[in-house]
Amino acid sequence: MTRRRATRIGLFIGIPVLAIVLLIVFWNWDWFIPFVDARASAQLGRRVTIAHLHVRLGRTTRIVADDVVVNNPKDFPSDVPPLARIAHLGIDVDIMEYIHHSLISIPRIDVNHPVLEVRALPDGKNNYTLQLKKSPALKPGQKPSPNPKIGDLTIEDGQLHAAIPKLRAEFKATIATHAAEGVVASNGQSSEITAKADGTYAGQPITANLIAGALLSVTNKTKPFPIDLRIANGDTHVSLTGTVQDPLAFAGTNLDLVLSGSNMDKLYPLTGIPIPSTPAYKISGKLNYVTATKRIHFDDFRGVVGNSDIEGTITEQPEGRKPDVTMNLASTRVDLADLGGFIGTKPGRATTRTSTPAQRASVERSEAQTKSLLPTTPISLPKLNAANIHLHYDGHHIEGRNIPLDSLIVTADIVNGAVNIHPLIFTIGTGRVRSDIDLTPEADKRVQLKAKVHFDHVDVTRLMQATHAFGGAGTIGGLATIDSTGNSVATFLGNGDGGLDVYMSGGNLSALLIDLSGLELGKAVLSALGVPQRTPVECLIGDFVLKNGIVDTRALMVDTGEALIGGKGQIDLKRQTIDFQAESRSKNFSIGNLPAPIKVTGTLKHPSIGVGVKELAARGGLAAALGFLAAPLAVLPTIEFGVKDPHACGDLVAQVKRQVHTGTPGRPVSGVPKAAK
Repeated sequence: MTRRRATRIGLFIGIPVLAIVLLIVFWNWDWFIPFVDARASAQLGRRVTIAHLHVRLGRTTRIVADDVVVNNPKDFPSDVPPLARIAHLGIDVDIMEYIHHSLISIPRIDVNHPVLEVRALPDGKNNYTLQLKKSPALKPGQKPSPNPKIGDLTIEDGQLHAAIPKLRAEFKATIATHAAEGVVASNGQSSEITAKADGTYAGQPITANLIAGALLSVTNKTKPFPIDLRIANGDTHVSLTGTVQDPLAFAGTNLDLVLSGSNMDKLYPLTGIPIPSTPAYKISGKLNYVTATKRIHFDDFRGVVGNSDIEGTITEQPEGRKPDVTMNLASTRVDLADLGGFIGTKPGRATTRTSTPAQRASVERSEAQTKSLLPTTPISLPKLNAANIHLHYDGHHIEGRNIPLDSLIVTADIVNGAVNIHPLIFTIGTGRVRSDIDLTPEADKRVQLKAKVHFDHVDVTRLMQATHAFGGAGTIGGLATIDSTGNSVATFLGNGDGGLDVYMSGGNLSALLIDLSGLELGKAVLSALGVPQRTPVECLIGDFVLKNGIVDTRALMVDTGEALIGGKGQIDLKRQTIDFQAESRSKNFSIGNLPAPIKVTGTLKHPSIGVGVKELAARGGLAAALGFLAAPLAVLPTIEFGVKDPHACGDLVAQVKRQVHTGTPGRPVSGVPKAAK
């Protein structure tokens, strides 16, 4: 071999070898950073940068990225720290697993000193909503790629700061992995993720503690993934403990959920489900997820709300524009005071056993300070529109010594903020009061109300039993309607149009006035009308018109065992005042039994009674007695009584008409029908 030829061969071999040696000596994996940055940014829809990249090749290749930064959106304020910053991110990749099985296997991920800055602006814009790149659609017959196989995750010195004005939330959290202890270790886990948070949420102090299995357990379906979460948000406490067989699909759940606090409406920031105000509560049940229906279930829960018990099932489908919630609830015992939040009053009682001293004092102050008889708490339209809710509730037995109601049934739907109650039923003995109510949101935070209330054969006997002092028999029937616009019970009635027709035969007038009217002047009314403390009601008819919040008396007539009573006047529901006059006339029309008329005036919450004085001659007594019945006689044919047999009143009116026509003074009304049996 010539010298020249040897030189050529040496150069041919040496130059590539030298190049390889030089490449090895001077190789820098940072050359790949622009490619990695671009791929990561495309996947997250957000600019991602890496300061340095290190790779150790092998069967299991080790990749380490230094100072990884996930930036905020371009239009976010420049003084806000980036969404995420990681001092060192280490990933082990099993190359042979990918070569032989086309499976991405990541045995280990190390995250050192991750710092997350979760921010939202007052206008709702935030830095944590990522525009993730969607995977391309599969071609016909193409199988989806298997999910990555992820192994162990270690987090060292993780920190989170969140500030979200609309949620009135700002809190800090620490996140790390440790050797497993307690419930996690008992489930065969070698390590656990722990997180602790404190700060404010929904304007209330919040603390949270989470212990969960290692990330290895997430994809390992042979071992249940343990969870132990405790949250205290103000005086609301949430506990979620148990296991999930398949955390990625949230399937195979065995989780116990316990909720407790002073008011269930405070659960709204945590659950997104609007619930009216309630007294103190504690409920517990099972949390499940049904894959077929994609609904979260709170199954077989039981507990107490104020003085009432509660049980049932709540399901929620969180997907879609807003959550869809179905509630099937029941109570064995119901204290109606616990439901006050549904109509805008202070729920519970000062004597509620589960209430704290502060809550009892709050109820007492509310009762003492409230000048309005009608609830004025506005309906929260944003809460009503937060979820679509379908509710069925059975209150099997209503508690209360002086409450004549026996049970309660509610079926209601809230869809896109509109409320349809169909129906709300109170049972009373063999009868019932049925309400059908529609509430439709309008502009300016107002709601249109349309309602019909049917009184169907309401049992007077049951009403009297509630007094524990009087007896009675017969039925009450009638119909009430209202069409109004407002944002509370008070404004609905104050702006409403409608009316009330009511009929009654049988019963006891004193019991009705004293125990059912809710006024603290029943005995004074009876005394002024000259009615004994106990007298039977043979017949009662009433016809009232509601126009723009003013209740006018078209007709009111009561036939007792001793006298005929008539009334007229107005109730101003907007101002919540009353101006009403009633007179009684003995059936014998004797001068000795002609008490003066009375006037009820003042506010609905604190009415006052005044007794008028006037002279009545013997012959004027009958004329006056028949005169004040003229209005009931005129409108009786137009009244829809709502009961099968209104003839007791009809026969009475016919006899009175005949006496008016004959004009026979001093003649008693004879043959008055007795109370319907």
